[in-house]
Amino acid sequence: MLKVRVGDFVIGERERAAINAVLDSGRLSEGRNVLEFEKKWAGFIGTKYALAVNSGTSALILALAAANQKGYLKNNAKIITTPLTYIATTNAIVSANMQPVYADINPVTFDIDPDSVRKLLEESKEGEYSALLPVHLMGYPCNMDSLTKLCKEHNILLFEDSAQAHGTLYHGKRTGSFGIFGAFSFYIAHNIQAGELGAITTDDYEFYKVMKKMKANGRACDCEICTRSSGFCKQLANYDGEYDFDPRFSHDMFGYNFKTMEFPAALALAQMETINDILRKRRENVMALNRALSQFSGILQLPKFQEDISYLAYPLVIKQNSGFTRKHIRQELEKRGIETRPLFGCIPTQQQAYAHLKKEYEGKLPNAEYIGANGFYIGCHQYISPEDIDYIAKCFEEILS
Repeated sequence: MLKVRVGDFVIGERERAAINAVLDSGRLSEGRNVLEFEKKWAGFIGTKYALAVNSGTSALILALAAANQKGYLKNNAKIITTPLTYIATTNAIVSANMQPVYADINPVTFDIDPDSVRKLLEESKEGEYSALLPVHLMGYPCNMDSLTKLCKEHNILLFEDSAQAHGTLYHGKRTGSFGIFGAFSFYIAHNIQAGELGAITTDDYEFYKVMKKMKANGRACDCEICTRSSGFCKQLANYDGEYDFDPRFSHDMFGYNFKTMEFPAALALAQMETINDILRKRRENVMALNRALSQFSGILQLPKFQEDISYLAYPLVIKQNSGFTRKHIRQELEKRGIETRPLFGCIPTQQQAYAHLKKEYEGKLPNAEYIGANGFYIGCHQYISPEDIDYIAKCFEEILS
């Protein structure tokens, strides 16, 4: 039986009341909760707009497809990104009919390495690359000063995958507010937990409008949810043609069904009331785990601690020549009820779905390949107690001594 999960979720009175209120409202599809969540999330991140969708993967696909629709990107555009992350980032690039190109990572904070990006750009033909999509993995912010400068110097667009960094600050500014868009996921193990929910943040109003239409199969109506559901639509109000026009069922561009529901938005809103406490507790757990496991710093690379980081989990890397394998440590932890996850794997060389890229990239991404084979993580979430941390330390001592 699991004693310490990678992620946990406790249904409290606040969450229960939020779900019951949705049931009592009689509206399950997008409504007031979704609209309120979008406004609050934009305010929290520090952007003008946020758009809720049904998952973090959908957020990435939609934002990239909208960038194509707006003419920011063309089909088959090359996008520089990280090889070490959850596979959704690469899948979204491919799904949007674009090409991922990989730069190596920082082996301590797991973010894309600006020097590796610079090398790609300096050795490329003019206009070869169209955009950069860094990922703020495990909550660690990428070096946005260097990446922003590189994008300006080489005239490429900057996007952000901030799915794992809810509230992380970089020089006082939240991740997800630096690029043309920021994509977020509110999966159950994340800091704001809604089951399946995503969001896109942006300051670009025209881009926001395109995404809003595209997430609903490209329908002509881009009114606010509550305005539309109350029977008023500005497109309909301003229409004087002879055709029986209904903008909800008229479509002027390609799109998807990426709409979400009231339930996850209600859960996210309930948790946003205590988001600062959630982030603080996760940081405290990282500090406590670092103290408890410091005796094994010769075997394990412990996570770098910073006050501005919103930690998704507690990542560990087995050091070279330690005498231990990731498989052994993970198996022994799982036997003792401590849930673990591998640190994703280097996508072009270690993920079977992209095996066709292995020959091209093998040996060229040494940091990502090492972390992908030797990195793993355990939970640091807000439900972990001091007793849990003592138990984790005891288990590591049994395994590594």
